[in-house]
This record gives sequence, structure tokens and C-alpha cells, in this order.
Amino acid sequence: MVFEMKQSFYLIFIMMMITVVTAGCTSQDTDLNDSGTDQSTIETNPTNSDANNTSSNPSETQNPSPEAQYDISGYCYHVVDGDTLDVEGVGRIRLVGVNTPERGQPGYTSATDFIKSMVLGKTVYLDIDDAKHYDKYGRTLAVVYISNKNLNQQLLQRGFAEVMYIPPSEFNPYSWT
Repeated sequence: MVFEMKQSFYLIFIMMMITVVTAGCTSQDTDLNDSGTDQSTIETNPTNSDANNTSSNPSETQNPSPEAQYDISGYCYHVVDGDTLDVEGVGRIRLVGVNTPERGQPGYTSATDFIKSMVLGKTVYLDIDDAKHYDKYGRTLAVVYISNKNLNQQLLQRGFAEVMYIPPSEFNPYSWT
């Protein structure tokens, strides 16, 4: 009798452990902290090729079609601050080449409010940095486009951000000013 109880206990324990391990491997954390990211796989658009894009910079192309110009698109459901946002299906995005003030610094609210007004609740198009896909916090490094406008460039030109060039990068943010 005692032996049967021990067997039942071990069997239940093993089943619970398998359930916990399996759930931990398949769940996605959607409540991310400010430096975290959803590490979902990023698939590039198969139509994004040199034949479809005569310019290396989508903002220089005449009437670009989103399918031919950008790596991926998604719905922006959260703005973290002036240079970080969350995009459905992609995860946390860090705008490459720019740096906006941090929480508590002058200009933080202005930069964050500008980004919110531009992208929150809208579909954004991303050109992911081919030279370096992620920053040290695991955020996807990208130029964000909305209405065919380079949002990273808009931050610089409107005075909400400063250039922050960290090589390697395919982008030259000094050309955006």
C-alpha cells in the first residue's frame, strides 16, 4: 500500500514537472520590462530584394510600396519612451541611430509624446539593421517608417533626439540631420 502511494506520488510529481517545463518553453511573456523584448523570430519579407528596391534608403525612393521597401511591419501597441516601442509580432524595437532623453530628464515627455502621436495604434514599417539586429538588451534595432517617413530622422530634425551611432550599423544617422 505504501509502495503504491509512493509510485502515485512520483507519477503525479513527474507529470507536474513535465507540464511546468512544457508551459515554460512554449509561453510568450507579453508583460515586458523597459529593457526586455519579445524574442520572437523575425522573418524578412521575401519581396525585399535589390531588384525591387533601387535605393538603399526607403526614404529616398519615389512612392515606395511597403512590401518592397521594409523588412517587416506590425501594429504598434505600446510606446516605452522616445526611442523604444513595442510592435505586435516583432517585439520591442529600439530606434537605431538616435537617443532621446530618459525618464526624468528634460525633453523626455516631449519625445515620448511625439512618438506616441506618430505610431501608437498604427501599423509601422521596419527596416531592421542588417549589420546588427539586436542591442545589448535584446531589442530589435530598426529604422521605423510611418506614412513613408523615417521616424528616426523625424526625431532628429525636430530636436527630440541626438545622433547615437554605435557601429556596426548599416545606417548613417548623421545623414538624417
